[in-house]
Amino acid sequence: MPSPISANRLWKFLHLLARFILRPLFCTMEVDGWGNVPRTGGCLMACNHTMGPDYVLIGYAASRQVYYMAKTEAFTIHPWLSKFLYAAGVFPIKRGGSDSGALDRAVHLLEEGHAVGMFPEGTRSRTGVLGTGKSGTARIAMRANVPVVPAISINGNKVLSRFKQWSRPHVVVRFGPPLTLEGDPNDPTVIRENTYKIMVAMASLLPPEQRGPYAEDVQALLSGEGE
Repeated sequence: MPSPISANRLWKFLHLLARFILRPLFCTMEVDGWGNVPRTGGCLMACNHTMGPDYVLIGYAASRQVYYMAKTEAFTIHPWLSKFLYAAGVFPIKRGGSDSGALDRAVHLLEEGHAVGMFPEGTRSRTGVLGTGKSGTARIAMRANVPVVPAISINGNKVLSRFKQWSRPHVVVRFGPPLTLEGDPNDPTVIRENTYKIMVAMASLLPPEQRGPYAEDVQALLSGEGE
């Protein structure tokens, strides 16, 4: 992958480290749709959430610095870890409720022209099957008025079990065409419609057996395109 643009020094170092460690030791990787990631300007990446290192895989494949949210507990383990996370562009969010501070931080980063990665499912999928999307991703993208790029990792959940299997899994990272979300970000109906739009776009990048509750919608969409 090309070296990241618009990234701080730590991110560039981590990207270089991943180039020499991630692919040779942990997995083989294929990246589809890399050109769908805007090279500059704010964009929100809507990522699937497996038990694997999706942050790393999608961030590496995007080749631009991606800012992520992480649970607040990760910032209480050790002061040095907290400093590292902040330096890498990770910021905390409280679980179990709305965290307006974290959401405002995400909107601010997007308005400044950064890429922010979010996981609309909210929780990790142990099977890799896509779950039901929550509204936060659509709400933030609409507030910041930025495009949403569907981002999917396939087999990412197998990366950390690589040494148990003594084989490197083949990981596919896919980026779909950017979505433009329209409407009032305070209108619940519009937010639900845009959340559905995001999730169907994400599901369309997954194998049929991993599309979860959006499988029939994707199939209908693809059938319509083929007519």
